[in-house]
Amino acid sequence: MFFIIGLGLGDVKDITIKGLETIKSCERVYLESYTSILCDKEILEEFYSKKIIIADRELVESEADSILENGNSVNIAFLVVGDPFGATTHTDLLLRAKELGIPAKVIHNTSILNAVGCCGLQLYTFGQCVSLVFFTETWRPDSFYPKIKQNRDIGLHTLCLLDIKVKEQSTENMARGRKIYEPPRYMTINTAIEQLLEVEEELGEKVYGKDTIGVGLARVGSDTQQIVSGTFEQLMEVDFGGPLHSFIICGNMHYLELEFLKQFAVDKNLFDELIAKEEKR
Repeated sequence: MFFIIGLGLGDVKDITIKGLETIKSCERVYLESYTSILCDKEILEEFYSKKIIIADRELVESEADSILENGNSVNIAFLVVGDPFGATTHTDLLLRAKELGIPAKVIHNTSILNAVGCCGLQLYTFGQCVSLVFFTETWRPDSFYPKIKQNRDIGLHTLCLLDIKVKEQSTENMARGRKIYEPPRYMTINTAIEQLLEVEEELGEKVYGKDTIGVGLARVGSDTQQIVSGTFEQLMEVDFGGPLHSFIICGNMHYLELEFLKQFAVDKNLFDELIAKEEKR
């Protein structure tokens, strides 16, 4: 059987009991390594008492059949940081298993999509989630902008998932067929805000600006979790430390949401003013 198992967000111990028992029953265990990070492979191997095979994007998207090989006769685990359905390639693996007649099962875990509730914003007041990728000199996508606008037009929050570059090739190395990879890069909240403001300046629909309230979240679920709330301008100056980072563009906020966010605020007086306005409504 083929299992896709969510690992959660914090550390090696976030796996469910069902997930851990299943891993121990598997002949091969793969760790998806390109949509998120958790901890070093060696830490996982020691905890699971299993050898782990790193599954990069090339393996998952181009050589999926090798992952599923013998899935009718042995148990195979594919480990995903967060929840298995956090990326479309994982859905594709399940469809491929079905085509090959291999039974498959999903074991869920927490994801950034629900863990963001830790900042106090209520999950049912979130709209469409967007992804922000690193800009390059020739590629500066803004497809996220109309989605943020739609959310803000109806008062909903927007969760922004920030880019991860792992085992990426430069244009030159790709063109020359050289398998030389760039160092890993993880987008920071500061870079995300900078790019968001650049797109706002270019498109000019006043969807958000330097005074818009946002929430920066770093390493959610870990012992070093960090949450900071404030204006875009204030958050650009905050050191959020190591990866992974996520960013929320706030919509309309209930006074309880504001009260909760206040504890993480760069400027608590700003939130006192916002709370007072909300209570007068």
